[in-house]
Amino acid sequence: MATSTRAPLNRERVLAAAVALADASGIESLSMRRLGQELGVEAMSLYNHVANKDEILDGIVDIVVSEIEIPSPGDDWKPAMRQRAISARAAFGRHPWATGLMESRINPGPASMRYYDAVLGSLRVGGFSVEMAAHAFSVIDSYIYGFILQELSLPFDTGEQAAEVAETMVAEMPVDEYPYLVEMAVEHAMQPGYDYGNEFEFGLDLILDALERKQAGA
Repeated sequence: MATSTRAPLNRERVLAAAVALADASGIESLSMRRLGQELGVEAMSLYNHVANKDEILDGIVDIVVSEIEIPSPGDDWKPAMRQRAISARAAFGRHPWATGLMESRINPGPASMRYYDAVLGSLRVGGFSVEMAAHAFSVIDSYIYGFILQELSLPFDTGEQAAEVAETMVAEMPVDEYPYLVEMAVEHAMQPGYDYGNEFEFGLDLILDALERKQAGA
């Protein structure tokens, strides 16, 4: 009679299960008891591999950060920051819970430390002063997080759904009272191929262009 064997429990399995649980049910669902259930063990068994829930939170944030493409030595700062931002948005889109959790942790893991150092290093090598590198990092990340939070709050996921929402709004809106809102909905949001996500790179390029001018002393 064949018997199934379960992979031995270790820190990597615990953290992977925690990420999967947070992805599926939200970070508020993550508890030692629930995590133990997902892994088929008693919650107390988890403490052989992680010290506490805080270590789990630190670890799963580090996993998400490890998915972000970071600048390589020698990369020009502007395209590197652009690709980094696009990659970060994609990673946080896969793990929506991480956006609100990342900046609250006080014990960043190795992937997070590499990430922060690589971003700052790219800016410093690109000619930014320490102060300007800090400003640039802050404004880009604020834009990334803010856009993601707004995107996740929208009542639609696809262009087709956006058009349906816009059509419903227009049907209930007096055109003479809200002419510009109706115009935006009809001539933009309801057009074929509309994708709210395209706004991300437009805004990102505005920020990067402004940083480039500021860094050049313009």
